[in-house]
Amino acid sequence: MEPPTLHLIVGLPGAGKTTLARQLERELPALRLTPDEWIGPLYGEHLTQSQLDAARDPVESVQWAVAVRSLALGMSVILDFGFWSREERESFRDRAAALGARSRVHTLVVPKEELWVRLDRRNANLQPHTFHITREQLNAWWALFQQPDDDELRERPAPSELK
Repeated sequence: MEPPTLHLIVGLPGAGKTTLARQLERELPALRLTPDEWIGPLYGEHLTQSQLDAARDPVESVQWAVAVRSLALGMSVILDFGFWSREERESFRDRAAALGARSRVHTLVVPKEELWVRLDRRNANLQPHTFHITREQLNAWWALFQQPDDDELRERPAPSELK
């Protein structure tokens, strides 16, 4: 049996991460874990930015626990967390390897002005499990985002495949 794969979806809000994650969920198949889809039902749809920020870590922590069990059972998992920093991506890839899983980074890099056009459109008609994002937030997050390089985009085999 092939080892499972941990798929990391990388990108800023508005880049199309959840759309890609849903597509992969159907095609692979794999378990998709998207924090915003849990935050709304658990904490409410109309959260302030500080409430949303406070909710994200516990939800991602529980989703990671679900991912760990799923990978251990041989099921591939898609984490739709954004993964803005290389350090965070490497941490999750190391965790996947420790579980005997492969890992793969999927990145969606969109020019900042295009992101703002998409977010402005989304803000005008917020769907369930989506949250309002300001231009100031996008500018701040843009400065934090570390685009994956070619090395990061290579699928990493499971430890058992390296022997």
